[in-house]
Amino acid sequence: MKNIAAVLEYHDRTKHRPTRYAASLRYMDWATQPNPYRRYENTPLIPLFFSDTTPPYHLLFENHLLPKAPLCIESISQLLRYSLGLAAIKSHGGSQWALRCNASSGNLQPSECYIIAPAFKGLSNHPSLSHYAPREHALELLHNYNIDMEEGTFLVALSSIIWREAWKYGERCWRYCQLDAGHAIQAIRVSAAMLGWECEILSMDTTDIGALCGLDQYARFDSMEWESPDILIRIGHCTSFSLPTTPLLPYNANRLSPAHHEWPILKIIDTATQGTYPLTVPLTPSRHLPTPSKSSGEIVLKRRSAQMMDGSGITLEQFRQILNASLFCTEASDVHFMMFIHRVEGLERGLYAYVRNQTDLVSLIESMDITFKWKDYGEGLYLLKEGDYRGAAQMISCNQEIAKDGAFSFGMLCHFSKSLETYGAIGYKNLYHQCGSIGQMLYLEATSLGLSATGIGCFLDDEFHALLGLRDQSYQSLYHFTIGRAIIDTRITTLEPYTH
Repeated sequence: MKNIAAVLEYHDRTKHRPTRYAASLRYMDWATQPNPYRRYENTPLIPLFFSDTTPPYHLLFENHLLPKAPLCIESISQLLRYSLGLAAIKSHGGSQWALRCNASSGNLQPSECYIIAPAFKGLSNHPSLSHYAPREHALELLHNYNIDMEEGTFLVALSSIIWREAWKYGERCWRYCQLDAGHAIQAIRVSAAMLGWECEILSMDTTDIGALCGLDQYARFDSMEWESPDILIRIGHCTSFSLPTTPLLPYNANRLSPAHHEWPILKIIDTATQGTYPLTVPLTPSRHLPTPSKSSGEIVLKRRSAQMMDGSGITLEQFRQILNASLFCTEASDVHFMMFIHRVEGLERGLYAYVRNQTDLVSLIESMDITFKWKDYGEGLYLLKEGDYRGAAQMISCNQEIAKDGAFSFGMLCHFSKSLETYGAIGYKNLYHQCGSIGQMLYLEATSLGLSATGIGCFLDDEFHALLGLRDQSYQSLYHFTIGRAIIDTRITTLEPYTH
Protein backbone atom coordinates (compact mmCIF):
# COMPACT_ATOMS: atom_id res chain seq x y z
CA MET A 1 0.00 0.00 0.00
CA LYS A 2 2.95 2.31 0.62
CA ASN A 3 3.95 2.19 -3.04
CA ILE A 4 0.37 2.78 -4.19
CA ALA A 5 0.24 5.85 -1.94
CA ALA A 6 3.41 7.09 -3.68
CA VAL A 7 1.72 6.59 -7.07
CA LEU A 8 -1.41 8.49 -6.04
CA GLU A 9 0.65 11.33 -4.58
CA TYR A 10 2.82 11.58 -7.70
CA HIS A 11 -0.14 11.40 -10.06
CA ASP A 12 -1.99 14.20 -8.29
CA ARG A 13 1.14 16.29 -7.81
CA THR A 14 2.02 16.21 -11.52
CA LYS A 15 -1.40 17.10 -12.90
CA HIS A 16 -1.51 20.28 -14.95
CA ARG A 17 -4.11 22.75 -13.69
CA PRO A 18 -5.49 25.99 -15.17
CA THR A 19 -3.69 28.10 -12.57
CA ARG A 20 -0.41 26.20 -12.52
CA TYR A 21 1.38 23.50 -14.47
CA ALA A 22 3.37 20.66 -12.91
CA ALA A 23 6.72 21.78 -11.53
CA SER A 24 9.49 22.35 -14.08
CA LEU A 25 12.20 24.95 -14.73
CA ARG A 26 9.79 26.91 -16.98
CA TYR A 27 12.64 27.69 -19.36
CA MET A 28 14.98 25.79 -21.66
CA ASP A 29 18.41 25.38 -20.09
CA TRP A 30 20.21 24.86 -23.36
CA ALA A 31 23.63 24.64 -21.66
CA THR A 32 22.60 21.32 -20.05
CA GLN A 33 20.63 19.83 -22.95
CA PRO A 34 21.25 16.05 -22.77
CA ASN A 35 23.11 14.14 -25.42
CA PRO A 36 20.42 12.02 -27.13
CA TYR A 37 22.84 9.13 -27.61
CA ARG A 38 24.00 6.79 -24.86
CA ARG A 39 27.39 5.22 -25.56
CA TYR A 40 29.64 2.98 -23.48
CA GLU A 41 33.26 4.04 -23.56
CA ASN A 42 35.74 1.77 -25.37
CA THR A 43 33.22 -0.94 -26.25
CA PRO A 44 33.67 -2.99 -29.44
CA LEU A 45 31.27 -1.47 -31.99
CA ILE A 46 29.66 -3.84 -34.46
CA PRO A 47 28.14 -2.03 -37.47
CA LEU A 48 24.78 -3.27 -38.71
CA PHE A 49 23.62 -3.43 -42.30
CA PHE A 50 20.03 -3.64 -43.47
CA SER A 51 17.81 -4.09 -46.49
CA ASP A 52 15.33 -1.49 -47.67
CA THR A 53 12.93 -4.25 -48.71
CA THR A 54 10.01 -4.70 -46.31
CA PRO A 55 6.56 -6.28 -46.77
CA PRO A 56 3.42 -4.22 -47.45
CA TYR A 57 2.12 -2.55 -44.30
CA HIS A 58 -1.34 -4.15 -44.46
CA LEU A 59 0.15 -7.65 -44.28
CA LEU A 60 1.54 -6.97 -40.80
CA PHE A 61 -1.95 -7.58 -39.44
CA GLU A 62 -1.98 -10.99 -41.09
CA ASN A 63 1.63 -11.86 -40.34
CA HIS A 64 0.95 -15.58 -40.64
CA LEU A 65 1.07 -14.80 -44.36
CA LEU A 66 4.67 -13.63 -44.04
CA PRO A 67 7.68 -15.98 -43.98
CA LYS A 68 9.65 -15.99 -40.74
CA ALA A 69 13.11 -14.50 -41.12
CA PRO A 70 16.01 -16.49 -39.66
CA LEU A 71 17.74 -15.16 -36.56
CA CYS A 72 20.95 -13.61 -37.82
CA ILE A 73 22.82 -10.32 -37.62
CA GLU A 74 20.99 -9.00 -40.69
CA SER A 75 17.51 -9.68 -39.29
CA ILE A 76 18.34 -8.13 -35.90
CA SER A 77 19.68 -5.14 -37.81
CA GLN A 78 16.39 -4.92 -39.69
CA LEU A 79 14.40 -5.16 -36.44
CA LEU A 80 16.33 -2.31 -34.83
CA ARG A 81 16.41 -0.17 -37.96
CA TYR A 82 12.61 0.03 -38.22
CA SER A 83 11.87 0.23 -34.52
CA LEU A 84 14.43 2.35 -32.67
CA GLY A 85 16.67 3.57 -35.49
CA LEU A 86 16.87 7.02 -37.04
CA ALA A 87 14.06 7.79 -39.48
CA ALA A 88 15.44 11.03 -40.88
CA ILE A 89 17.74 13.97 -40.28
CA LYS A 90 16.02 17.35 -40.30
CA SER A 91 17.86 20.54 -41.20
CA HIS A 92 16.91 24.20 -40.87
CA GLY A 93 18.79 27.43 -40.28
CA GLY A 94 22.14 25.76 -39.83
CA SER A 95 20.83 23.28 -37.25
CA GLN A 96 20.30 19.55 -37.65
CA TRP A 97 18.41 17.06 -35.51
CA ALA A 98 17.45 13.43 -35.85
CA LEU A 99 14.00 11.87 -35.84
CA ARG A 100 13.57 8.25 -34.84
CA CYS A 101 11.10 5.56 -35.79
CA ASN A 102 9.73 5.41 -32.24
CA ALA A 103 7.81 8.53 -31.26
CA SER A 104 9.08 10.45 -28.23
CA SER A 105 7.84 13.36 -26.12
CA GLY A 106 9.72 16.45 -27.27
CA ASN A 107 11.92 14.15 -29.38
CA LEU A 108 14.05 13.68 -26.23
CA GLN A 109 14.30 9.88 -26.61
CA PRO A 110 14.73 8.49 -23.08
CA SER A 111 14.41 4.85 -24.20
CA GLU A 112 17.51 2.65 -24.46
CA CYS A 113 17.69 -0.87 -25.88
CA TYR A 114 19.77 -3.95 -24.99
CA ILE A 115 19.96 -7.22 -26.93
CA ILE A 116 20.62 -10.60 -25.26
CA ALA A 117 21.26 -13.06 -28.09
CA PRO A 118 22.67 -16.53 -28.70
CA ALA A 119 25.92 -16.95 -30.57
CA PHE A 120 25.72 -16.19 -34.26
CA LYS A 121 27.99 -15.02 -37.02
CA GLY A 122 28.66 -11.31 -37.20
CA LEU A 123 27.96 -10.58 -33.54
CA SER A 124 29.77 -13.03 -31.26
CA ASN A 125 30.81 -16.67 -31.02
CA HIS A 126 29.17 -16.75 -27.59
CA PRO A 127 25.79 -15.66 -26.22
CA SER A 128 26.13 -11.95 -25.65
CA LEU A 129 24.78 -8.72 -24.18
CA SER A 130 24.93 -5.67 -26.41
CA HIS A 131 23.59 -2.12 -26.44
CA TYR A 132 22.00 -0.52 -29.49
CA ALA A 133 23.62 2.70 -30.73
CA PRO A 134 21.02 4.26 -33.07
CA ARG A 135 23.15 7.11 -34.44
CA GLU A 136 25.68 4.63 -35.83
CA HIS A 137 23.12 1.84 -36.30
CA ALA A 138 25.48 -0.48 -34.51
CA LEU A 139 25.68 -2.75 -31.49
CA GLU A 140 28.09 -2.12 -28.63
CA LEU A 141 29.23 -5.52 -27.38
CA LEU A 142 29.16 -5.33 -23.58
CA HIS A 143 29.68 -8.95 -22.52
CA ASN A 144 30.08 -12.53 -23.75
CA TYR A 145 28.39 -15.17 -21.58
CA ASN A 146 29.89 -18.58 -20.96
CA ILE A 147 26.50 -20.31 -21.16
CA ASP A 148 24.34 -22.23 -23.58
CA MET A 149 21.42 -20.27 -25.03
CA GLU A 150 18.77 -21.85 -27.21
CA GLU A 151 19.01 -20.87 -30.86
CA GLY A 152 16.14 -19.15 -32.60
CA THR A 153 15.21 -16.82 -29.74
CA PHE A 154 16.61 -13.63 -28.25
CA LEU A 155 15.67 -10.96 -25.73
CA VAL A 156 15.14 -7.22 -26.07
CA ALA A 157 15.35 -5.15 -22.88
CA LEU A 158 14.16 -1.54 -22.70
CA SER A 159 15.15 1.06 -20.14
CA SER A 160 14.60 4.79 -19.64
CA ILE A 161 17.06 7.58 -18.91
CA ILE A 162 14.71 9.75 -16.85
CA TRP A 163 17.02 12.76 -16.97
CA ARG A 164 16.54 13.18 -20.72
CA GLU A 165 12.89 14.13 -20.17
CA ALA A 166 13.41 15.81 -16.77
CA TRP A 167 15.68 18.35 -18.46
CA LYS A 168 12.65 19.88 -20.18
CA TYR A 169 9.54 18.65 -18.38
CA GLY A 170 10.54 18.54 -14.72
CA GLU A 171 8.38 16.46 -12.37
CA ARG A 172 5.79 15.38 -14.95
CA CYS A 173 8.53 13.84 -17.09
CA TRP A 174 8.24 10.35 -15.57
CA ARG A 175 4.84 10.09 -17.25
CA TYR A 176 6.40 10.90 -20.61
CA CYS A 177 9.23 8.41 -20.15
CA GLN A 178 6.67 5.64 -19.68
CA LEU A 179 4.65 6.75 -22.71
CA ASP A 180 7.87 6.69 -24.72
CA ALA A 181 8.62 3.18 -23.46
CA GLY A 182 5.18 2.18 -24.73
CA HIS A 183 5.95 3.74 -28.11
CA ALA A 184 9.20 1.75 -28.21
CA ILE A 185 7.44 -1.50 -27.27
CA GLN A 186 4.97 -1.16 -30.13
CA ALA A 187 7.67 -0.03 -32.54
CA ILE A 188 9.54 -3.27 -31.80
CA ARG A 189 6.37 -5.32 -32.18
CA VAL A 190 5.60 -3.77 -35.58
CA SER A 191 9.19 -4.14 -36.79
CA ALA A 192 9.19 -7.76 -35.64
CA ALA A 193 5.98 -8.35 -37.60
CA MET A 194 7.83 -7.22 -40.75
CA LEU A 195 10.11 -10.21 -40.20
CA GLY A 196 7.26 -12.60 -39.48
CA TRP A 197 8.23 -12.67 -35.79
CA GLU A 198 5.96 -12.55 -32.76
CA CYS A 199 6.90 -10.74 -29.57
CA GLU A 200 6.15 -11.84 -26.03
CA ILE A 201 6.38 -9.44 -23.10
CA LEU A 202 7.78 -11.36 -20.14
CA SER A 203 6.48 -11.07 -16.60
CA MET A 204 9.92 -10.38 -15.14
CA ASP A 205 10.98 -8.41 -12.09
CA THR A 206 12.42 -5.10 -13.22
CA THR A 207 15.26 -5.59 -10.72
CA ASP A 208 16.30 -8.69 -12.68
CA ILE A 209 16.06 -6.78 -15.97
CA GLY A 210 18.31 -4.07 -14.54
CA ALA A 211 20.86 -6.64 -13.35
CA LEU A 212 20.79 -8.37 -16.73
CA CYS A 213 21.74 -5.13 -18.51
CA GLY A 214 24.20 -3.95 -15.88
CA LEU A 215 21.97 -1.01 -14.92
CA ASP A 216 22.39 -1.79 -11.21
CA GLN A 217 26.12 -1.10 -11.52
CA TYR A 218 25.61 2.51 -10.52
CA ALA A 219 29.27 3.50 -10.49
CA ARG A 220 29.26 3.13 -14.28
CA PHE A 221 26.72 5.96 -14.67
CA ASP A 222 26.51 9.59 -13.66
CA SER A 223 24.39 9.66 -10.51
CA MET A 224 21.72 11.86 -12.19
CA GLU A 225 21.63 9.84 -15.41
CA TRP A 226 20.57 6.44 -14.13
CA GLU A 227 18.69 4.08 -16.42
CA SER A 228 15.43 2.68 -15.11
CA PRO A 229 14.63 -0.90 -16.29
CA ASP A 230 11.24 -1.05 -18.01
CA ILE A 231 10.45 -4.26 -19.82
CA LEU A 232 11.83 -7.49 -21.29
CA ILE A 233 10.59 -8.84 -24.62
CA ARG A 234 11.26 -12.32 -25.96
CA ILE A 235 11.27 -12.87 -29.71
CA GLY A 236 11.06 -16.47 -30.83
CA HIS A 237 10.04 -19.55 -28.86
CA CYS A 238 12.09 -21.70 -26.53
CA THR A 239 11.29 -24.70 -24.34
CA SER A 240 13.22 -23.46 -21.30
CA PHE A 241 14.30 -20.04 -20.24
CA SER A 242 16.42 -18.41 -17.54
CA LEU A 243 18.23 -15.09 -17.39
CA PRO A 244 22.02 -15.22 -17.58
CA THR A 245 24.09 -13.56 -14.86
CA THR A 246 25.86 -10.40 -15.94
CA PRO A 247 29.11 -9.64 -14.06
CA LEU A 248 30.58 -6.21 -13.38
CA LEU A 249 31.09 -4.65 -16.80
CA PRO A 250 34.27 -2.69 -17.57
CA TYR A 251 32.54 -0.07 -19.73
CA ASN A 252 31.32 3.25 -18.30
CA ALA A 253 28.39 5.16 -19.75
CA ASN A 254 29.07 8.52 -21.35
CA ARG A 255 27.93 11.59 -19.44
CA LEU A 256 24.96 13.22 -21.15
CA SER A 257 24.92 16.68 -19.51
CA PRO A 258 27.57 18.83 -17.80
CA ALA A 259 25.14 19.73 -14.99
CA HIS A 260 21.68 18.71 -13.77
CA HIS A 261 18.66 20.00 -11.89
CA GLU A 262 17.44 17.45 -9.38
CA TRP A 263 13.76 16.53 -9.00
CA PRO A 264 13.65 14.20 -5.95
CA ILE A 265 10.08 13.01 -6.66
CA LEU A 266 11.31 11.24 -9.80
CA LYS A 267 13.46 8.77 -7.89
CA ILE A 268 10.59 8.17 -5.48
CA ILE A 269 8.03 7.34 -8.18
CA ASP A 270 10.52 5.32 -10.21
CA THR A 271 11.50 3.22 -7.20
CA ALA A 272 7.85 2.75 -6.19
CA THR A 273 6.87 1.40 -9.60
CA GLN A 274 9.52 -1.28 -9.91
CA GLY A 275 8.54 -4.92 -9.45
CA THR A 276 7.21 -7.84 -11.47
CA TYR A 277 5.88 -6.55 -14.75
CA PRO A 278 2.17 -7.42 -15.12
CA LEU A 279 0.63 -9.31 -18.01
CA THR A 280 -2.84 -7.88 -18.61
CA VAL A 281 -5.78 -9.83 -19.98
CA PRO A 282 -5.36 -9.43 -23.77
CA LEU A 283 -7.97 -8.31 -26.25
CA THR A 284 -9.05 -10.85 -28.86
CA PRO A 285 -10.21 -8.58 -31.69
CA SER A 286 -10.82 -9.31 -35.34
CA ARG A 287 -8.72 -6.80 -37.26
CA HIS A 288 -10.30 -5.34 -40.38
CA LEU A 289 -7.70 -5.98 -43.06
CA PRO A 290 -6.67 -2.59 -44.46
CA THR A 291 -6.60 -2.00 -48.18
CA PRO A 292 -3.31 -2.78 -49.95
CA SER A 293 -0.69 -0.32 -48.80
CA LYS A 294 2.83 0.92 -49.26
CA SER A 295 5.91 -0.79 -47.90
CA SER A 296 5.80 -1.06 -44.12
CA GLY A 297 9.34 0.31 -43.87
CA GLU A 298 8.38 3.37 -45.91
CA ILE A 299 5.44 4.08 -43.61
CA VAL A 300 7.55 3.67 -40.47
CA LEU A 301 10.18 6.08 -41.80
CA LYS A 302 7.55 8.67 -42.79
CA ARG A 303 5.86 8.75 -39.38
CA ARG A 304 6.00 12.26 -37.92
CA SER A 305 4.48 14.23 -35.06
CA ALA A 306 2.49 17.02 -36.69
CA GLN A 307 3.14 20.53 -35.35
CA MET A 308 0.02 22.09 -36.90
CA MET A 309 -3.16 20.72 -38.47
CA ASP A 310 -5.03 22.32 -41.39
CA GLY A 311 -8.58 21.95 -40.03
CA SER A 312 -9.81 19.57 -42.74
CA GLY A 313 -11.90 16.45 -42.20
CA ILE A 314 -11.52 12.73 -42.85
CA THR A 315 -13.85 10.01 -44.11
CA LEU A 316 -15.79 7.67 -41.88
CA GLU A 317 -13.87 4.75 -43.38
CA GLN A 318 -10.54 6.33 -42.42
CA PHE A 319 -11.84 7.06 -38.93
CA ARG A 320 -13.02 3.48 -38.39
CA GLN A 321 -9.76 2.05 -39.71
CA ILE A 322 -7.73 4.21 -37.32
CA LEU A 323 -9.82 3.15 -34.31
CA ASN A 324 -9.65 -0.48 -35.32
CA ALA A 325 -5.86 -0.28 -35.64
CA SER A 326 -5.65 0.38 -31.90
CA LEU A 327 -6.96 -3.14 -31.32
CA PHE A 328 -3.73 -4.47 -32.81
CA CYS A 329 -2.31 -3.49 -29.38
CA THR A 330 -3.92 -6.56 -27.84
CA GLU A 331 -2.16 -6.16 -24.49
CA ALA A 332 -3.59 -2.64 -24.06
CA SER A 333 -7.00 -3.73 -22.77
CA ASP A 334 -7.41 -1.11 -20.02
CA VAL A 335 -7.56 1.91 -22.34
CA HIS A 336 -10.59 3.62 -23.92
CA PHE A 337 -10.90 6.78 -26.04
CA MET A 338 -13.04 9.75 -24.98
CA MET A 339 -13.21 11.70 -28.23
CA PHE A 340 -13.95 15.18 -29.47
CA ILE A 341 -15.12 14.56 -33.04
CA HIS A 342 -14.81 17.73 -35.09
CA ARG A 343 -14.82 16.75 -38.77
CA VAL A 344 -15.55 13.12 -39.58
CA GLU A 345 -17.79 12.50 -42.59
CA GLY A 346 -21.07 10.90 -41.57
CA LEU A 347 -20.74 11.69 -37.84
CA GLU A 348 -22.19 14.76 -36.17
CA ARG A 349 -19.88 16.84 -34.06
CA GLY A 350 -19.83 15.88 -30.44
CA LEU A 351 -18.36 14.01 -27.53
CA TYR A 352 -17.98 10.27 -28.17
CA ALA A 353 -16.63 7.20 -26.43
CA TYR A 354 -14.75 4.39 -28.12
CA VAL A 355 -14.90 1.43 -25.77
CA ARG A 356 -12.03 -0.85 -26.74
CA ASN A 357 -12.90 -3.51 -24.19
CA GLN A 358 -16.62 -4.16 -23.83
CA THR A 359 -16.21 -5.66 -20.36
CA ASP A 360 -15.72 -2.08 -19.11
CA LEU A 361 -18.88 -0.65 -20.74
CA VAL A 362 -21.16 -0.83 -17.68
CA SER A 363 -18.42 0.50 -15.43
CA LEU A 364 -17.81 3.45 -17.78
CA ILE A 365 -21.51 4.30 -17.98
CA GLU A 366 -21.85 4.20 -14.20
CA SER A 367 -18.72 6.29 -13.65
CA MET A 368 -19.55 9.14 -16.04
CA ASP A 369 -22.13 11.92 -16.43
CA ILE A 370 -25.61 10.39 -16.01
CA THR A 371 -27.01 12.65 -18.77
CA PHE A 372 -24.80 11.13 -21.48
CA LYS A 373 -26.80 9.38 -24.22
CA TRP A 374 -24.53 6.41 -24.99
CA LYS A 375 -26.08 6.18 -28.45
CA ASP A 376 -24.61 3.05 -30.03
CA TYR A 377 -22.94 3.54 -33.42
CA GLY A 378 -21.57 -0.03 -33.47
CA GLU A 379 -18.13 -1.55 -33.05
CA GLY A 380 -17.53 0.13 -29.69
CA LEU A 381 -18.40 3.71 -30.73
CA TYR A 382 -20.96 5.66 -28.68
CA LEU A 383 -22.23 9.22 -28.95
CA LEU A 384 -22.31 10.81 -25.51
CA LYS A 385 -23.40 14.35 -26.36
CA GLU A 386 -23.79 16.42 -29.53
CA GLY A 387 -22.10 19.78 -29.92
CA ASP A 388 -19.06 21.71 -31.04
CA TYR A 389 -16.23 20.72 -28.71
CA ARG A 390 -13.38 22.39 -30.56
CA GLY A 391 -12.94 25.04 -27.87
CA ALA A 392 -13.05 22.45 -25.10
CA ALA A 393 -10.49 20.28 -26.91
CA GLN A 394 -8.09 23.21 -27.23
CA MET A 395 -8.57 24.34 -23.63
CA ILE A 396 -8.03 20.87 -22.18
CA SER A 397 -4.91 20.38 -24.33
CA CYS A 398 -3.14 23.29 -22.58
CA ASN A 399 -4.63 25.66 -25.15
CA GLN A 400 -2.86 23.96 -28.07
CA GLU A 401 -4.74 24.71 -31.28
CA ILE A 402 -3.73 21.40 -32.82
CA ALA A 403 -6.35 19.65 -30.65
CA LYS A 404 -9.17 21.58 -32.34
CA ASP A 405 -7.66 21.70 -35.84
CA GLY A 406 -7.42 17.92 -36.20
CA ALA A 407 -10.35 15.93 -37.53
CA PHE A 408 -10.73 14.53 -34.02
CA SER A 409 -8.86 14.45 -30.75
CA PHE A 410 -9.24 12.30 -27.68
CA GLY A 411 -8.00 11.36 -24.26
CA MET A 412 -6.97 7.80 -23.43
CA LEU A 413 -9.07 6.98 -20.38
CA CYS A 414 -7.61 4.12 -18.35
CA HIS A 415 -9.14 1.77 -15.78
CA PHE A 416 -6.93 3.31 -13.14
CA SER A 417 -7.98 2.05 -9.70
CA LYS A 418 -8.52 -1.50 -10.99
CA SER A 419 -4.97 -1.66 -12.34
CA LEU A 420 -3.49 -0.50 -9.04
CA GLU A 421 -5.63 -2.93 -7.06
CA THR A 422 -4.77 -5.84 -9.37
CA TYR A 423 -1.07 -5.29 -10.02
CA GLY A 424 0.11 -2.84 -7.37
CA ALA A 425 2.17 0.27 -8.12
CA ILE A 426 3.78 -1.20 -11.24
CA GLY A 427 0.29 -1.26 -12.75
CA TYR A 428 0.66 2.52 -13.06
CA LYS A 429 3.71 2.09 -15.26
CA ASN A 430 1.92 -0.57 -17.28
CA LEU A 431 -1.01 1.76 -18.04
CA TYR A 432 1.34 4.32 -19.57
CA HIS A 433 2.98 1.58 -21.61
CA GLN A 434 -0.45 0.57 -22.89
CA CYS A 435 -1.20 4.17 -23.91
CA GLY A 436 2.17 4.66 -25.58
CA SER A 437 1.82 1.40 -27.52
CA ILE A 438 -1.55 2.54 -28.83
CA GLY A 439 -0.10 5.94 -29.72
CA GLN A 440 2.67 4.39 -31.83
CA MET A 441 0.13 2.21 -33.62
CA LEU A 442 -2.12 5.19 -34.37
CA TYR A 443 0.81 7.19 -35.71
CA LEU A 444 1.55 4.43 -38.21
CA GLU A 445 -2.07 3.88 -39.19
CA ALA A 446 -2.60 7.59 -39.79
CA THR A 447 0.60 7.72 -41.88
CA SER A 448 -0.57 4.74 -43.96
CA LEU A 449 -3.75 6.70 -44.80
CA GLY A 450 -1.90 9.87 -45.77
CA LEU A 451 -2.91 11.55 -42.51
CA SER A 452 -0.93 12.83 -39.53
CA ALA A 453 -1.08 12.48 -35.77
CA THR A 454 0.36 14.05 -32.65
CA GLY A 455 0.56 12.78 -29.09
CA ILE A 456 -0.35 15.41 -26.52
CA GLY A 457 1.20 15.00 -23.10
CA CYS A 458 0.23 18.48 -21.91
CA PHE A 459 -3.42 18.45 -20.89
CA LEU A 460 -5.53 19.54 -17.93
CA ASP A 461 -6.20 16.26 -16.19
CA ASP A 462 -9.04 17.14 -13.84
CA GLU A 463 -10.80 19.50 -16.24
CA PHE A 464 -11.08 16.62 -18.69
CA HIS A 465 -12.35 14.32 -15.96
CA ALA A 466 -14.91 16.95 -14.90
CA LEU A 467 -16.14 17.27 -18.48
CA LEU A 468 -16.80 13.52 -18.45
CA GLY A 469 -18.51 13.66 -15.06
CA LEU A 470 -15.96 11.39 -13.40
CA ARG A 471 -16.29 11.56 -9.63
CA ASP A 472 -13.42 9.39 -8.39
CA GLN A 473 -10.22 7.71 -9.56
CA SER A 474 -11.81 4.66 -11.13
CA TYR A 475 -10.73 6.11 -14.48
CA GLN A 476 -7.96 8.58 -15.28
CA SER A 477 -6.82 10.03 -18.59
CA LEU A 478 -3.10 9.43 -19.17
CA TYR A 479 -2.44 10.47 -22.79
CA HIS A 480 -4.13 12.70 -25.34
CA PHE A 481 -3.94 12.52 -29.11
CA THR A 482 -5.11 14.30 -32.24
CA ILE A 483 -5.37 13.07 -35.83
CA GLY A 484 -5.93 15.03 -39.04
CA ARG A 485 -3.89 16.58 -41.84
CA ALA A 486 -0.63 18.30 -41.02
CA ILE A 487 0.58 21.63 -42.33
CA ILE A 488 4.07 20.88 -43.61
CA ASP A 489 6.84 23.36 -42.85
CA THR A 490 8.58 23.55 -46.25
CA ARG A 491 11.52 25.45 -44.78
CA ILE A 492 12.80 22.26 -43.15
CA THR A 493 14.96 19.94 -45.25
CA THR A 494 14.85 16.16 -44.81
CA LEU A 495 18.08 14.15 -45.16
CA GLU A 496 18.79 10.42 -45.14
CA PRO A 497 20.02 9.23 -41.73
CA TYR A 498 22.29 6.39 -42.89
CA THR A 499 24.49 6.20 -45.95
CA HIS A 500 24.81 2.40 -45.75
